[in-house]
Formats: sequence, C-alpha cells, structure tokens
Amino acid sequence: MSMITAGRRGPAEPRRGHPFRIAHIVHPVIVPAASDLVVAQPVTFASMDHAREFARGAVAIELFAVQYHDEERLQLPAAFRRTPDLTRSVLDVGSFRKRRKLALIKDILDALYAASSAEYLVYTNVDIALQPYFYATAAALVARGHDAFVINRRTIRDRYRDPADIPLMCAELGEPHRGWDCFVFDRRLYPRFMLGTACIGTDWIGRMMIANLAALAKNFRVFKDLHATFHIGNEKAWSSGDVRDYAEHNKNECRRTLEAFDAEYGPFDRKSLPRKFLGKFTG
Repeated sequence: MSMITAGRRGPAEPRRGHPFRIAHIVHPVIVPAASDLVVAQPVTFASMDHAREFARGAVAIELFAVQYHDEERLQLPAAFRRTPDLTRSVLDVGSFRKRRKLALIKDILDALYAASSAEYLVYTNVDIALQPYFYATAAALVARGHDAFVINRRTIRDRYRDPADIPLMCAELGEPHRGWDCFVFDRRLYPRFMLGTACIGTDWIGRMMIANLAALAKNFRVFKDLHATFHIGNEKAWSSGDVRDYAEHNKNECRRTLEAFDAEYGPFDRKSLPRKFLGKFTG
C-alpha cells in the first residue's frame, strides 16, 4: 500500500433508497478482417450484457461505449449507451514511426466519469470478456472494503468464433495471465488521477492505471485467480515492433505520473507496486 493517505475515504456505499451502481466502459474499434478483435469484440459486448442481467436485482449496471467521431458505429446490445465521441488520439500529442489512432485512456475515462454518477467505475480492454458473475464479484469485493482493484484475466483457447459459444468459453478453465486489463475503482478517486497522454493499445498502459489506483486507493489489490474475465487466445499485437515507440511514450508518461505522486504525497512504501514501477526509472 502507498504512503499516500491525504483525503482518503472508505469505499463508496449506495445512497439510501438507491441500488449500488457500477458503470463500465469499453472502446470499440473498427479493425481489418484479419484482426483478432473481429471475433473478440462481439463476444465482449455480449458477455457484458449477460453479466449485467446476472447481476439484476443485486447491482445496477450501466454499460457504455465510446468510439471516434469519424468511425462507423459498431453494433452493440441495446443495454449499451454511447458517450460523446472521442475527438483526438495519441497522434495529436506525439510523433510516431507508424500512424496508429490509439485512444488516450484519460479521454475514455473522462467520458465515463461525465456520463455516469455510479459509485464504481470499470474500464476493460475491448477484447476482455466477462464471466456472468463478474459484476456480482466486483460488488462483493467492494463490500469487503476494496476501493480499487484489478482482476487478471484467464486465457482460453482460440477455437471459439461466435458469441453463441459463450457458455463453452465460460466453462473452459483457461490459463492465468500476468497482464492487467480490467480496472475497477471508486469514482471519488478519479478526480485525482494523473494519466497524462498515455494511450491504450500498447505496453505500459496497465502500469499507468495501477500507478494511479495503488497510489490513491485506501485498499487496493490485484486479484490473480478469480476466474472472472477471459480472453480468447493469446495474441500480442501490442508488443510488435510497429508500436514500440507508442510503448515508449506510455513509459515516459508513467514515469511522470509516478514522480508527480512521489513528489506531491511523499515516497511510496518500498514494497508497493508504484515503488516497484518507479524503480525501473531510478534503480
């Protein structure tokens, strides 16, 4: 846990007479036919809707999607609401060898924060599908006192191609994955986030999110074995040489964030995740 303590409050609780609410956003993208997202995105959308229905009566779930203003509208379940479109990308804040219109995580989360007053906010990569009990699990973790957490995915085989196969996908045990791609946090933390111009779709974005959550939350944790999300196959498009300079951009933005937190609130605990990330720059 970080040394940062100023202004902390306990996890948000539902207002009297109102159900506990979770708002979840994804960023659908238009991709070429060869992309793994052609299969993954419809599965993600359907699994989110299934999980929303599973939680009905216990947790109120709001689903959001945000796309670019100049892109075709992807088909989404009726339960999704669209936020105002994104109007910029990382290309507007940096120069890169190969042009890739990657969204800024701040713009995505700003859209969610403005669209909903839910007590807890969720961001997942658009290729991360949910188990039906995902939102019920998130609510249970909040009830245990966690005001920010990450749930690591499990990777299943890539033999599935259709949302109709979701029951089989959910039934597959899969394998654990080290990466961070599912973030849940108390909305009251968000005004203090420092995200710079970090973009999704490349390396270091998970560390940027964890740098904020672990630094600002009172009770943060990474859950590695909950089997609450899954990913079809193990494509690593984000690690290709074509996006190496985008990863370097995120690394520099993460360094600035960690140094700003360290300077404003005092040093991180030696064993905390933020301190470990900062160590990559300071030794």
